Amino acid sequence: MKQTEKLSVNRLANAWAELQAHANEAMPLEANAYRLAFADPEFLLRRETRGIRFELEMLKPDLGHQEHGVEHTIVVFGSARFTAPETAQKDLALAEAGDDEAALALAQRNLRNSELYDQARLFARLVAEYSNARPAEERLFICTGGGPGIMEAANRGAHELGALTVGLNIVLPHEQSGNAYVSPELNFKFHYFALRKMHFMMRAKALVAFPGGFGTLDELFEVITLVQTGKAKPVPIILFGTNYWKRLINFELLIEEGTISPQDLLLFHFVDEPQAAWDLIKSFYSLEQ
Repeated sequence: MKQTEKLSVNRLANAWAELQAHANEAMPLEANAYRLAFADPEFLLRRETRGIRFELEMLKPDLGHQEHGVEHTIVVFGSARFTAPETAQKDLALAEAGDDEAALALAQRNLRNSELYDQARLFARLVAEYSNARPAEERLFICTGGGPGIMEAANRGAHELGALTVGLNIVLPHEQSGNAYVSPELNFKFHYFALRKMHFMMRAKALVAFPGGFGTLDELFEVITLVQTGKAKPVPIILFGTNYWKRLINFELLIEEGTISPQDLLLFHFVDEPQAAWDLIKSFYSLEQ
């Protein structure tokens, strides 16, 4: 009797199975020419194959997001150097026990900044609390750069309510690993800043920028520029910490010198409370309470 086969069975050879099979051959590993092309790291890392690496770095996180139903994100940027209040309190106690004035001043500053860690954490909890009660297709997921500081705080807040959280990490000379609150299945690492930035924007329904340094400024102004030039649709762009941002950047000077238009200041909003940031996002999208 003729054996029948299922129509859905893939008729092509399985690349992973072939790779495993060829790994057991006697051919030495150094024989680069004989390796399967996709199993040859030296080949994939050549200058000529950079375009392939671009495509892979775009595709891998994209498929990962799709597989876990992550379509809409709230991106949170901010300093990697701010610590949790409990850590800052311990550091201050140690500094007070010593006689180093510089160390004491640093610990006091870190304790002040730790309030921003708490506020990022609370903001993320508001997003997660809303999303947990919504159908899968309406959920908003916290997305950060995956590192410490404000990024950790935002991932932590959502994680504490059982929500999936996204981390888009980057390989740096000073190694930065994903924080403990990023969902492992959504913890992606990038080589190219450009591809990482693209992934921030692809699903972003809002951007909340907490005080930060060069990296935060770079990411913030890239988003503002994309919206200003029409390369991206308008989204809520929220600068958390009015005093910090207005001291750091003289936006009025840009208008006075004619380098931006007065209406460009409408591209972003200043807030000082987690609830105010969340209210702006809810109002923009007319989200149910």
